[in-house]
Amino acid sequence: MAQTNEIKPFVMTHEVDAPRDLVFKVWTENEHLKKWMSPKGFVMTEATNDLRPGGTFLYCLRSPDGKELWGKWVYREITPPSRIVLVNSFSDPKGGLTRHPMSATWPLEMLATTTLTENNGRTSLSLEWIPLNPTDEERKTFDTTHDGMRIGWSGTFEQLDAYLKTL
Repeated sequence: MAQTNEIKPFVMTHEVDAPRDLVFKVWTENEHLKKWMSPKGFVMTEATNDLRPGGTFLYCLRSPDGKELWGKWVYREITPPSRIVLVNSFSDPKGGLTRHPMSATWPLEMLATTTLTENNGRTSLSLEWIPLNPTDEERKTFDTTHDGMRIGWSGTFEQLDAYLKTL
């Protein structure tokens, strides 16, 4: 097993023109998450959210070609309105862990930390992802996909920006 200190975390920041309380709300409430939290071109078709440490957010994303991808978050820490720590994974519709549908060597579970800070009515979001207990092959896959993750998150943040303008 690779040691966590050998892994370069994926880190990305993004600033939105909205107060932190509102950004925290749209990041944690089901009805909001369904409207923006997906890669560009995907739609969140189902979502259940139990927002508490140990609770889960189980969701289904439909791709433009109609394929369904299920995912799950297991919350570890929720500190409104500044921090959310969770374990992110692909799943089946019942919440059982599955492998990434397009990468057999993608880490099974990821520790994801989202930090929100406010300055003059704007909110800075900081994401940090790191694999949990990866094999050497999973670590290598993770370490070589940061550019793709950055592209994916950029599209998701564009959707967040657009959604916040509607509120």
